[in-house]
Amino acid sequence: MWLWLPEYPCSGDTVRGGIPMIPKERVNFLNDKPIRTDMTFVLYWMQASQRIKDNHALAHAIIEANRLAKPLVVCFGLTADFPFATRRHYRFMFEGLHSIKTHLLERRIRFILSPKGPVEGVAEIAGSAALVVTDRTYGRVERTWRSKVASSIPCKLVQVETNVIVPIETASTKEEYSAATLRRKIEPMIAHFAHGVPDMDVDYPSEDIDLGIEELSFDSVDQLLEAFPFSSGGPDCTWIPGGEEPALSVLQRFVEGCLEGYAELHNDPANPYVSKLSPYLHFGQISPISIYREVARRKVPDVPVFLEELVVRRELAMNFVYYNPLYDRYEGLPEWARRSLEAHEVDPRQYKYTTKELEHGETHDPYWNAAQKELVQLGTMHGYMRMYWGKKILEWSNSPKNAFVLALELNNRYQLDGRDPNGYAGVAWCFGKHDRPWVERPIFGNVRYMNDRGLERKFAIKSYVDRIEREIKR
Repeated sequence: MWLWLPEYPCSGDTVRGGIPMIPKERVNFLNDKPIRTDMTFVLYWMQASQRIKDNHALAHAIIEANRLAKPLVVCFGLTADFPFATRRHYRFMFEGLHSIKTHLLERRIRFILSPKGPVEGVAEIAGSAALVVTDRTYGRVERTWRSKVASSIPCKLVQVETNVIVPIETASTKEEYSAATLRRKIEPMIAHFAHGVPDMDVDYPSEDIDLGIEELSFDSVDQLLEAFPFSSGGPDCTWIPGGEEPALSVLQRFVEGCLEGYAELHNDPANPYVSKLSPYLHFGQISPISIYREVARRKVPDVPVFLEELVVRRELAMNFVYYNPLYDRYEGLPEWARRSLEAHEVDPRQYKYTTKELEHGETHDPYWNAAQKELVQLGTMHGYMRMYWGKKILEWSNSPKNAFVLALELNNRYQLDGRDPNGYAGVAWCFGKHDRPWVERPIFGNVRYMNDRGLERKFAIKSYVDRIEREIKR
């Protein structure tokens, strides 16, 4: 049941009296501290939603700043050692933040990049804030940041959920078994929540506010990259520019060139009819609502297939990470899958590879090697190949637990969209998550099996190998 949406402006509960209204389901209060009306400004702690368009958290912060007759300040707390994040990830993120700073200054809003990290940096600025607004994310590290900030600052902390279409706890109150179980719940809610927010102006400018705190100079991305010893994780992915404007351009190229035909071709690695939006979604540089509205207005039969991926599959991954505290550990896999895999742990393997051999793509399998090279050299991997890639790591490792740990580490370190709910769910799927038991076989037990003959039967898979080689050399 995919509902076509009207053009904005939309329903009366979204705009009232000319002021955009943020659906109450998107808003959570993370502490019970007061709004300090005697303080200087409202602070938007931007972390997960690194954009301006269709950002409910930014909109809520502007609404509150105007209501309180105060200027708005935006800050980002930089941590230079986020788990598995490498220079390529920071470059992509800095490109987006540099653009945000420019656009906020054009709107007379002060932007601060704090070197003290999300917790200490935000707490320092919040000492002079009437209210702090932040966006929502679902991983363990980021949720811990919000909990620590909530307890350490002297004013109210409001969290506004803007990186999903249907708020996570509204869609479901528990971890869902599969896409089918979430789909039944989430589809009737989509039309109500798939509305963005219009651009708004602040009533009180803040660009000249002097907070008297340490902040990072941000004249260029390269200057900022050189200021920190970020770990290396393959070459910088300069062919995928970060930021809100590139994200919107990528969206337009997709809907104009690849949406029609997506249903038939999106699984074909040799003919990549894919959106290429996942890195932008990971860093919050584009809203899923912006994508949904742009795609849903196109009257082509491929639309429901894409929206299934954008809404049901993506938000199933959010559900997994939010409700399963072991989402990044082997122990978080379904019990049936672990039991079956461990029963076959002693099965002989025709091939076994070391971590180094796998990381360098040095196996007997040219299709797997191409996928690994795409990951390491290009920072991406075709979704269908990631399924095959993870299955083969399981097949070629001495234990399912070691295979899980290695697959997740490689995904997190090299994928531009690594460390993301989609990545955690995607790797876990290779080991049985969100799937059902299949016919029992060696090594895999009841976990779904994939092989190279399947690739050759379904696709012109040698063309995929050739394409990756060309793209690496370009």
